[in-house]
Amino acid sequence: MLTTQQLQEIEQLQKECEIHDHVQLKLNWDMLRERKTEPFDYFHYNENGELIAFLGLYAFGSTVEVCGMVKPSERRKGHFGRLFHLAMEYVKSNGYKKILLNAPAGSDAAVFFLNKQGAEYAFSEHQMEWRHTPLEDTDDILLRQATEEDFEMSVHLSVTAFGLDEDDARAMENHHFADHADMLMIDVNEETVGKLRVSREEGQAWIYGFSILPEYQGRGIGRKVLRQVVKEQSSAGYTVHLEVETKNDHALRLYESVGFEAVHVQNYYKYECK
Repeated sequence: MLTTQQLQEIEQLQKECEIHDHVQLKLNWDMLRERKTEPFDYFHYNENGELIAFLGLYAFGSTVEVCGMVKPSERRKGHFGRLFHLAMEYVKSNGYKKILLNAPAGSDAAVFFLNKQGAEYAFSEHQMEWRHTPLEDTDDILLRQATEEDFEMSVHLSVTAFGLDEDDARAMENHHFADHADMLMIDVNEETVGKLRVSREEGQAWIYGFSILPEYQGRGIGRKVLRQVVKEQSSAGYTVHLEVETKNDHALRLYESVGFEAVHVQNYYKYECK
């Protein structure tokens, strides 16, 4: 596991980079805090013991996402390139099928590096924040904490709603169900029709993996679920956030109708290991 000191060093470097570049980095803090023994994290320190470059790998089944950062005054010196080479050696040796490099839109340093690696743009995600819109009460939706008995339904939802293959869906749900305190199932008329996760960190509540069975979509269930989650989290003092692909017009309109607004954009690039 990453030590408390390592996590603090990553957080400090992230803040410095975000302030300098006027961006928001996506470092998947829920995963960083739960790291096991795999070599998913790569560090470079200067002679004074200060962290000046970091790269993290985030595995989702057969797909691995890559995100990292370099201290602004230490860029264009090859630090991140060396970490990237080590990380790609691990990725190749472990047979990941798809590699996605993640970078905030507007980061010139990231664009320079990605172009140098020959990475190709794949898609973008909006990071959205709820803006205190009046919300109606809902009384016909039950959000309950997931149990082990919900595992197969959760896999089925990932396959049908997100288009994942079953092996990837099982790998992802195994990770989520290892500590499923934030996993919620959506019940309507005593039938389980969807799921989502709510992760809370430093005053922010993030909604992940929100999905409804295809046969129950278009009935207003998703809007009611969002209203309920937003009301519960905002009443508890959290700001509420989520992510959605920019090409998913239906989801984008749904979130906007509940009061979410786009505040940041993350770009994803496909990369082929050489």
